[in-house]
Amino acid sequence: MTVIVASFWVLVKFVAFVAVTTAIAVPLYHTVLVATEGGGSGRRLSAFLWRAGFWAIVVVIVLVSVFPFYYAILSSLESGTALFRVNYLPEAFDLSNYRQVLTTSSFLHSIWNSVLIATITVVAALTLAVTASYALARVRFRGRGLLLMTILAVSMFPQIAVLSGLYELVNWLGLYNTPWALVLSYTIFTLPFTVWVLTTFMRDLPVEIEEAAIVDGASPWVIITRVFMPLLWPALVTTGLLAFIGAWNEFLFALTFTISENQRTVPVAIALFSGASVQEIPWGPIMAASVVVTLPLIALVLVFQRKIVAGLTAGGVKG
Repeated sequence: MTVIVASFWVLVKFVAFVAVTTAIAVPLYHTVLVATEGGGSGRRLSAFLWRAGFWAIVVVIVLVSVFPFYYAILSSLESGTALFRVNYLPEAFDLSNYRQVLTTSSFLHSIWNSVLIATITVVAALTLAVTASYALARVRFRGRGLLLMTILAVSMFPQIAVLSGLYELVNWLGLYNTPWALVLSYTIFTLPFTVWVLTTFMRDLPVEIEEAAIVDGASPWVIITRVFMPLLWPALVTTGLLAFIGAWNEFLFALTFTISENQRTVPVAIALFSGASVQEIPWGPIMAASVVVTLPLIALVLVFQRKIVAGLTAGGVKG
């Protein structure tokens, strides 16, 4: 009965949201249409309304995206009963949760495990993807399109669908409860996306560059590493960053393929935080740990943001 009532209230909230959005959007759209028919001043009013509506939507999207992280920061700075009071402005500045998390050796070891596994996954995935994308984009052979579609289709399977088979493979290779089990599984699930992106990017590179390198006697490996790699930096940075984020945040494989505390990654370590009793959930330390492990991802995006944008506009040869 409780589930039915909760579902009903979710439906009511959704209907209310749609009704409010419609009530705001329809009159605005009607106003813009009427103003457009009014000549020069009407067009200026129309442009202003459209601009205002666009930025209003941007602000709403930003607020919805940033608010969960903001509320996690607020919760990480509170302790005791203050955690269960709903507030949207900081009422305290208590760093005890961060001290508790950062002084726990097992959590720090989990961070090191995540960094190591995510880095090795990115290197392995990009190395294999670059060579595979060169073959798929530049070498003509029968069934090339079918092979590329098959690679893309592999990424459509959810993790739970291949979990049992992958578990048997990991056991057979003797990798259970080791970082290499996660590196293997993460690389398998990262490769389809990286191969697809790099193949698409490599197809757009000028053929004349490769032909000039062949005339100079360059081997395929030299063409990949010395000719194409500098032009592939934007795609490599983008796919590498997404692969790192995926490996950093992955939970299901990390929970299944590791059992000892010193082999856990960050998501599993946070999920297994325990309080003073079985019934207690330590929300404060959980929020503090979540903030700690999210900050490196934000830093990576900020560091590589300009390189991604600059690289996307500097990858071709004209003339």
